[in-house]
Amino acid sequence: MEKIFDKYDISEVKVTDPSLKKYLDLSPVSIPHSHGRHTKKQFGKMKVNIVERLVNKLMRGGTGEKTSGKVIRTHGRLQGKKFRTMKIVEEAFDSIAKGTKSNPIQVFVDAIQNTAPREDTTRVQYGGVSYQVAVDVSAGRRLDMALRNITLSAIIGAFDKKKTLSEALADEITLAAKNDPNSYAIKKRDETERMARSAR
Repeated sequence: MEKIFDKYDISEVKVTDPSLKKYLDLSPVSIPHSHGRHTKKQFGKMKVNIVERLVNKLMRGGTGEKTSGKVIRTHGRLQGKKFRTMKIVEEAFDSIAKGTKSNPIQVFVDAIQNTAPREDTTRVQYGGVSYQVAVDVSAGRRLDMALRNITLSAIIGAFDKKKTLSEALADEITLAAKNDPNSYAIKKRDETERMARSAR
């Protein structure tokens, strides 16, 4: 059976969240690269390996808007550079394996399950007046939001700092897997759910 980066066995990874089980693709591949075959199909992302989805989310050009008090602009340094981004993820997984002495894919899956918000708000209009209404979040969107917050935290953590992107990513995944309140993704999940509770 193939292993992720020819190092980490994905077959023994367990998903405890029943709603995310269908969306977390844990198919065994040595190089997480599907060459965009899923893009033309509805819900095609469901068939993309979860490690590849992390790699894809990292290839972004910063925030472009104020986040955590400042605008993060990476000027698209990683946009389109998939193999470079894959190397960053591989280094992050190596750090996680060294630090936690456990399978980094399992740590990453635990981090996703902990950071995926269950409730969010949406804007509804009644007679020209807008209201914020609490709504349940679908499993696909929960996964997208968790991945976005984990990668955004890594980009913010490495921006204008001595820490490399792989170190920042490894730190964020480890903290999120432990449900640590110092994790940026955990803070964002709590903030989203708190806003939804107040809009009920």
